[in-house]
Amino acid sequence: MAQDLKKLFENENKTSNAKMPEGHEVRFLQKLEKASPAQSSRQNQYRILQIAASILVFVGLVFGVYKYYEAPKSVETDLVDTEDTINDDTLKSLGDISPDFKKVEDYYLANINLELSKVKQTPENKELFDGYVIRLAELNQEYKRLSVELTQHGPNELTVSALIDNLKLRLNLLYDLKEQLNDLNISEDHKIRT
Repeated sequence: MAQDLKKLFENENKTSNAKMPEGHEVRFLQKLEKASPAQSSRQNQYRILQIAASILVFVGLVFGVYKYYEAPKSVETDLVDTEDTINDDTLKSLGDISPDFKKVEDYYLANINLELSKVKQTPENKELFDGYVIRLAELNQEYKRLSVELTQHGPNELTVSALIDNLKLRLNLLYDLKEQLNDLNISEDHKIRT
């Protein structure tokens, strides 16, 4: 078998020295051009599929990002919806957790009400007073939201801490309001005297 191959190669070397017929190159290029559009249409099909796949991936990513950022909003809406269905009578407060928390809550609420009753609203301090009242109303809404969370999920360290911090902040706001009103009264008295 090895000799047969050797003879085959020797015969081929003799025929390879022969020249190609005239016009062979032109016919070859014509055949190549005919075959070439078929390949380019196939490439165009692949290119269209690649573009479609890219668009599909992009749309999927946009949808995923939208759902990811939309999810926290829906949780907030669920909390708002449940706030409407839960009465103030059924809301749990710090006092429902333990007697010690009840004392803390009562202390802060009593002081808040006391300080609020001491504040006297006049036409001169109305704007300042209204700003603090709006902030206190926002804190009260946050306290109710935290109470809803406490009612639904039970007590945990973060919720209890947030409720106490809310009460502290409300009391501190009232102290600040009282101090600013006092400063305002002192400055007005000083203006009147001079």
